[in-house]
Amino acid sequence: MFGIYLKRELGRRKKAALVIALGLALGIALVITVNSVSAGMTQAQDKVLKSLYGLGTDMTVTKAQSAPKAGSSQGPNFKFDAKSSSSNKQSSDRVMTQGGQALSSSLVSKVGAQKGVASAVGALTLNVTKVDGSFTQGKAKSSTSSSSGSQQQGGPGGGTSSGGGQPQVQGGGANFSVNSYSVAGIDITNQDLGPLATSKITSGRTFTSAQTNAKVAVVSKSYAKTKKYKVGSTFKISGTKFTVIGIATPDSSESTTDVFVPLKQAQTLGDAKNKVTTIYVKATDSQRISAVKKAIQSNISGTTVTTSADLASTVSGSLSTASNLATSVGKWLSIAVLAAAFLVAALLTSSAVSRRVREFGTLKALGWPSRKVTRQVVGESMVNGLIGGGLGIALGLAAAYAVTAISPKLTAQLGSSGGGMGGPGGGPGGGPGQQSASSTMEIALSAPVSLTTIALAVGLAVTGGLIAGAMGGWRASRMRPADALRSVS
Repeated sequence: MFGIYLKRELGRRKKAALVIALGLALGIALVITVNSVSAGMTQAQDKVLKSLYGLGTDMTVTKAQSAPKAGSSQGPNFKFDAKSSSSNKQSSDRVMTQGGQALSSSLVSKVGAQKGVASAVGALTLNVTKVDGSFTQGKAKSSTSSSSGSQQQGGPGGGTSSGGGQPQVQGGGANFSVNSYSVAGIDITNQDLGPLATSKITSGRTFTSAQTNAKVAVVSKSYAKTKKYKVGSTFKISGTKFTVIGIATPDSSESTTDVFVPLKQAQTLGDAKNKVTTIYVKATDSQRISAVKKAIQSNISGTTVTTSADLASTVSGSLSTASNLATSVGKWLSIAVLAAAFLVAALLTSSAVSRRVREFGTLKALGWPSRKVTRQVVGESMVNGLIGGGLGIALGLAAAYAVTAISPKLTAQLGSSGGGMGGPGGGPGGGPGQQSASSTMEIALSAPVSLTTIALAVGLAVTGGLIAGAMGGWRASRMRPADALRSVS
């Protein structure tokens, strides 16, 4: 009897049922969309941190920043001899440790011995600045060595400075090209932690255990494309010839390091024997990261410890803005729309019950108890709620699919944290105490829908049906047979 009556009543009131279901559907669809976009934002932020921070890395240890000395040079100086010949092509490399800061390699084992540390790996990040020029009788003819270079013009008899920590070239009337790139020396015995851990070798191979001091290199995909490198290509860094053995493609966005070499080779290039710029640390338990950070700070002086949470707080750009909107404005907007949908459904159900005075009064006159009438109203509301839930899930999935298909591009930039850390992975001018354009990343937004979100939508549909049914059932239970008689007259 219940099912037959329910089917007949829903069939008679298709428009009213559809209005209630659509109201619930819009609210549920918005909740699904906001949740899926928020999940996409979280994934995008994780990609940024993994790419900049190192896969599996819980924290990094760097040298504490010290105030620069008064009158200290802001960048390397280059001197070209413009008198040596009438046509003299010259090239000069300046290799510097990242930010000029370095730690003793012995600290890697000391950090690894701290309670709660699963593993610790040291890496040395270098900034290489290459200047090319060809002089002809006191005049310089520039020679571009990379598409990332910038042409500089010097005045007669004077040096040229691009300012802000950029290299200076001294010589008479110089035109020259300046190109910078980053080199990371990695511990090849543990490549699962550190700068190379966020990349996958897509051409060639990675380092072997026998290449701890070999003159071989892995280059990032973007840098290889710029320089037209492939497996087997050779290049020089400060006079040392390296052979490309592999091309590395980052898991997300652009690599923050251009060239990877064995740690010993990087230490030789940077004149930093037994030195590292960053120690990558993995904790035994993610719940102990804060305790491990405190232990390292207490037991190893002169260091700055930066966790992934510290880095996350420095991410800015459109990704951060959109994430804040999704988690704050989007959240409250979803709650407001959903609450309004529930209220409208309840009011429409109550209004529909009021128009059925004759029907329910007659049923009571025929012997239907109030609980049976209430059950009938709640049953109709539950069906409306489930229909609305189904429509809401369909709309929400469609919206999430549209966001993923469009894949809007968001940018994320890693700024300086309280410890002065600009990105452990390091790009040209990045790393401790510096900010780099290479730390700006572009991420394609997706909107994944999880089973938890679908379950939440079903729960909201049932909740909406129960709220509307409770309101309508309460209104129906207050009706008396006399109300039906009065409505006839």
